[in-house]
Amino acid sequence: MGNKGSQFAGVTVALVTPFKDGAVDEAMLRKLVDWHVEVGTDCISPCGTTGESPTLSHDEHERVIAIVCEQAAGRVKVIAGTGSNSTAEAVRLTERAKADGADAALMVAPYYNKPTQEGFYQHFRTVADTVDFPIVLYNIPGRTSKNMEPETICRLAELEQVVAIKESTGSIDQASAILADCDLTLLSGDDSMTLPLMSIGGSGVVSVAANIVPREVKALVSSFAEGNAAQAKQMHCKLFPLCRDMLSLSTNPIPVKTAMRLLGHEVGDVRLPLVPLTEVEIATLKRTLGSFGVMG
Repeated sequence: MGNKGSQFAGVTVALVTPFKDGAVDEAMLRKLVDWHVEVGTDCISPCGTTGESPTLSHDEHERVIAIVCEQAAGRVKVIAGTGSNSTAEAVRLTERAKADGADAALMVAPYYNKPTQEGFYQHFRTVADTVDFPIVLYNIPGRTSKNMEPETICRLAELEQVVAIKESTGSIDQASAILADCDLTLLSGDDSMTLPLMSIGGSGVVSVAANIVPREVKALVSSFAEGNAAQAKQMHCKLFPLCRDMLSLSTNPIPVKTAMRLLGHEVGDVRLPLVPLTEVEIATLKRTLGSFGVMG
């Protein structure tokens, strides 16, 4: 386990953004924060991919983070999504999140413009030099189109502000290289990879499934952290079909928002260009939720 960023170990929920009549549903957002405090989620991460940050306006993005920080009120840590493919905007969002009382910034690698490895380094270094605030790197080449190589990540780990990484490459080799060569706290960015990554030194997960079954995700992480690998494996196998549906039925967060509505959390639908699940996909999801035991 990395020494840096260990305060962010455990379960961080990649929080959905609830919508109602086309706008952010602020009352529901506050309810979700209260629910995660109640069930023991360790951290909340608003305005990531699962929070539909690409289709939030700048005002909405800042408002969602402010509400989550205000409602959390120190009862649960907040790792605010402040990444951008514009370095100046990433600085601005991070400054705002710090002012609003977040505990750290979750910063995705700049997407679409495909920086070089030096570009990645200078991007994060600029934010770190400008804002004295803990940064959790987020590497997800499936969405950004470019991998941040382990060497770049370990170079960034030398910066005091860079404390952890959300690892979403799906590569045990990449995660192993990071854990071998720097002291960052490593968090899984994919629910199905949580146990494999913890087995090589990871410290938890930034979880989509925790929007639906936070207690069960916490049970997996806690079991392994406490040395009960057999129980963690049991939870992994129980959670796997649900984790698989969250990513394979359709693009995240379409399935998780659908599941939340089916289970009584009125979070609204996704925004275009994302579209709802088909009836066939909904039937599959209902079967999975039924098998898991959360839906009759």
